[in-house]
Amino acid sequence: MSDSVVSPAPVYPTSQLRVHRFVGLASGPKLIVLGAVHGNEVAGSRGIERVLAEFDSGKLQLVRGTVTFVPVTNPLAYQKVQRNGDRNLNRNLRPTDTPQDYEDTIANALCPLLAGHEVLLDLHTFQAASEPFAMLGPADNDGDLEPFAHAAQEQALALRLGVRRVVDGWLSTYAVGVQQRLARTPPQSRAGLLSTDPSYGVGTTEYMRSQGGYAITLECGQHADPSAPEVAYRAIRNTLAHLGLVDEPAPPAGQNLEFLRLAQVVDRYHPDDAFIQSWSSFDAIQAGQPVATRHDGTPVMAAMDGYIVFPNAKSTPGNEWFYLAHPSERDLSAGVSAT
Repeated sequence: MSDSVVSPAPVYPTSQLRVHRFVGLASGPKLIVLGAVHGNEVAGSRGIERVLAEFDSGKLQLVRGTVTFVPVTNPLAYQKVQRNGDRNLNRNLRPTDTPQDYEDTIANALCPLLAGHEVLLDLHTFQAASEPFAMLGPADNDGDLEPFAHAAQEQALALRLGVRRVVDGWLSTYAVGVQQRLARTPPQSRAGLLSTDPSYGVGTTEYMRSQGGYAITLECGQHADPSAPEVAYRAIRNTLAHLGLVDEPAPPAGQNLEFLRLAQVVDRYHPDDAFIQSWSSFDAIQAGQPVATRHDGTPVMAAMDGYIVFPNAKSTPGNEWFYLAHPSERDLSAGVSAT
């Protein structure tokens, strides 16, 4: 009979956030890694748990800086095995003195955590079949929507996560979608009010940038892809090495990455709005090509040559249905040598 003890699976009660922090004895960057911001996206949770086990066994040791892990960022959604608890935690993320739902309560605990760090790696998965990709923030700018000053460092991290595709343009594209949503119909509920508030586009990475840090969303693969937890794990290990938090060789910058920019968001209006086929993220599409049909039979055509991104056949009416992207004109080479 074996004397080995199998550790029980972690439990994530809805009344708390389980936070694991390691502090090196030498100074260095402050990194935070999130999993399960959406409760049905658990690859990041599994990747984080694997890294935690390596810290616990001594296989991995932090030598400088700080790293904080939150394996399950939305315990209610995780318990429900669905995207949201009461609403989408990765929208309208900000502290509030008057929390109205579970995600507001989480935000009041999560936002100070983010603000206390310098770098965020947020691990997600997606619905439609496709390969993993990283999402960047904007180029350096002093504009009103998302001012930013760490694009080179953010690009450097994206190049070392082990994926071959990078996407930017989220918040600017979402803001245009908000204006279209407002023009189409007045909000009738709190959910409607939130989806027509430009700050509803602010999630974990946008909040991190607003606090002076930089951040990457890593989409590790399809929800049920058995290789997605490995993508998450490898990205965490690469990030720890790249930032010098562990004494391991820094990963080289990826070469010949495909860099795309989100350019348009299309909302679902009605439960009977339907795609004409099963789309995957980054399926190529041509201007004028049919994408979907509205409930009244009106065709939805692609407005440009490019790629469909985040097609969601289960989208809630009044929210994003799919995005269109085209090649980005930004130069990723600034991230090759940056740290």
